[in-house]
Amino acid sequence: MPTADGGKKMQKPFNLEDPKLPDWVENGAQRSGGFPYDDGLDKHAYKDQLKALQIELVKLQQHMGEDGGRVMVLMEGRDAAGKGGVIKRYLANLNHRHARVVALDKPTQTEIGQWYFQRYAETLPTRGEQVLYDRSWYNRAVVEPVMGFCTQAQTAQFLEEAPHFESLLVKDGIRLYKFWLEIGREMQLRRFHDRRHDPLKVWKLSPVDLNSMEKWDDYTAARNVMLVRTHTDYAPWTVIRANDKRRARIAVIRSVLDALDYAGRSEAAIGKTDEAIVRPAPDFLNEAAAGD
Repeated sequence: MPTADGGKKMQKPFNLEDPKLPDWVENGAQRSGGFPYDDGLDKHAYKDQLKALQIELVKLQQHMGEDGGRVMVLMEGRDAAGKGGVIKRYLANLNHRHARVVALDKPTQTEIGQWYFQRYAETLPTRGEQVLYDRSWYNRAVVEPVMGFCTQAQTAQFLEEAPHFESLLVKDGIRLYKFWLEIGREMQLRRFHDRRHDPLKVWKLSPVDLNSMEKWDDYTAARNVMLVRTHTDYAPWTVIRANDKRRARIAVIRSVLDALDYAGRSEAAIGKTDEAIVRPAPDFLNEAAAGD
C-alpha cells in the first residue's frame, strides 16, 4: 500500500484505493512543496487572463506564418503536475496545421537501436510551426533512470549530449523553451487520488505513476542533476510551482510570449511574470536547498 510524507518512505497512512482522501493530504496539498498561495487563482480572473494570452498566441501564430519562425516548448515535471492541461490551453485556439503536440510512446525495438535523439529529431518544427512536447528527450534524465528503464551510463551520456543537441537547434533558429512543473508531495497524492476515483480521469493513472509514489526522493535527486547539467544560457530551464493549475497555465504561456517579438504584441495582455511561482532553475535549486 502506498504511504506518504516527502521522505523516502511515507510515514502517514495513505491508501489510493480508499475513496476518502485523508485529511492530512487534503489540508496540506495547496501549500505543499513551499507553494506561496493559500488559494487557487480566482476563476473569473483566470478566464480573463487566459483569454487575453490566447489572443496573443493567435497573433504569434499569424506572425510566425509570415516570418517562418519555429518554436519548441518542452513540458517536463512531476507526475500529475499538469503538463497536459497546460498544452491543451496553449493549443486551444490555434490552427493545428501549424501547432501540434508530441507525446511519444515507449520506443520500438528499432528506435532502441538508434541514436537516442533520433526519434525526437524527426518531430522538430518546420517553418511557421510550434511544437509542444508532453515529456521529451528528458525522459532519459529523470523517468528512465528512476524507474530502471536505462543504465547509469546511458543517463550520463545523455546529460553530456543534451546541451550539444540543443545548441544545434538554437543555432539553426529554433526558439526553445524548457519548463519543469513542480508540485508538492501532498498535491501529487491528491491528484493521483482524484484520478483513481474519477471514471473520466482514471485512464490518466499509469503504472509508472503508481510506481513513482514510492520514489519521490529519487525523482527529486534526478531532477536536480538534470537541471544543473542541462541549464544553459541558450536553452535555460524555467521552473513553475504548479500546485495551482490555473496559475501554472498562465505562467507557461506568459513566459513564452514574454520572450518573443511579434506583430500586434500587447504588453498589457501578456502581463507580468509571477516570480513567486516562476523561477530560473538555478534560483529554484538554491531556494529548495535553503529550505531543506
